[in-house]
Amino acid sequence: MSESGGEKTEAPTPKRKRKAAEEGQILSSKDFGTALIVLLGCAWMATLGPALVRACKEVMVGSFTFTVADVEDFEPWRPIAAAAWKLALPIGGLLLLAVAGAVLSHVGLAGLRWNSKLFAPKASRINPASGLARIFGPNGWIELGKGLLKVVLLGSIGTWLLWSLTSRSLGLVEADLHGAIGAMGNEFLYLLFVMAGGLLLIAGVDLPIQILRHMAKLRMTKQEVKDEHKEAEGSPEAKMAQRQRQRQILKGGFRKAVETAHVVITNPTHFAVALRYEQGQDQVPVVVAKGRGATALAIRELAGELAVPILEYPQLARAVYYTSKENQQIRDDLYMAVATVLAFVFQVSGRAGAVQPPVTVPDTALFDENGRKQARPH
Repeated sequence: MSESGGEKTEAPTPKRKRKAAEEGQILSSKDFGTALIVLLGCAWMATLGPALVRACKEVMVGSFTFTVADVEDFEPWRPIAAAAWKLALPIGGLLLLAVAGAVLSHVGLAGLRWNSKLFAPKASRINPASGLARIFGPNGWIELGKGLLKVVLLGSIGTWLLWSLTSRSLGLVEADLHGAIGAMGNEFLYLLFVMAGGLLLIAGVDLPIQILRHMAKLRMTKQEVKDEHKEAEGSPEAKMAQRQRQRQILKGGFRKAVETAHVVITNPTHFAVALRYEQGQDQVPVVVAKGRGATALAIRELAGELAVPILEYPQLARAVYYTSKENQQIRDDLYMAVATVLAFVFQVSGRAGAVQPPVTVPDTALFDENGRKQARPH
């Protein structure tokens, strides 16, 4: 498929991922969640299973135990209810553990987030055509294949375990009742853990598949990436307004500095440096403000408002910009060039039609627009 046809070949952008998460398109694996819940349930059985057995025993004893008071008042459910409360703690703990497993499986794959849009009604969920498309579509056949593989794998594991435990179980007939029950409980717990391991194996196969399918759904066409980039940048009018606001902010911060300047040297719009030389105060010229881009434009606009002379000396502007800091004296090798400019400004102050004198920037201070040393052209 050609690019113009909308082939999705580009990785999803952060914005695309956020939007997909807001719409409920998150990474999920039912097999991973099931395996985690079963594994936590097995751990619960290994630690709190005996308490559940004891509670069941008390419920059975209470069901067949009645006192004279029970017969006289005829309240057969009272002892059963009292014994049943003892089941609430272990069963409630198991239910809480299952809920915690479901939450942990979701957080582990998609992170912790709440999306109320998932609870909103969708027509596609109750549309029979959409349901049939999910069942008989490619995803439906994939899920059917995964289901058959799970049945075969778990059935094979269960059959092998039951066959291996048969010989040991037959020997329990000769043992005492409590010993036989304890041994059978251990064998059953072992069976559960092995089955949970099988579910983890299935989840290990399913999870990479779900990651690939999720990323395939989020992939974008080249045109979608370009449109998103344009949207992020904004329209030319919005960008122009933003630059104007930036200049207004910068002008407010540079106003006092530019007020003290005697000249602004530009390149002509990319760079701007404002210089001050106050006789009796400064031994050499001082850089009071400098900038490039929007900052340079702000300095130029301030100089125009404050009637500070603006002279275009591209090489000299770059040289001062890259060799001096604000409120710092210019470098020694630039003194002659800057002094020539300042002498011209002081001499022609208030006179029109004067011609700017040429200045020579030394080879040690030649820079291009990116600040790299530049050789003098021959």
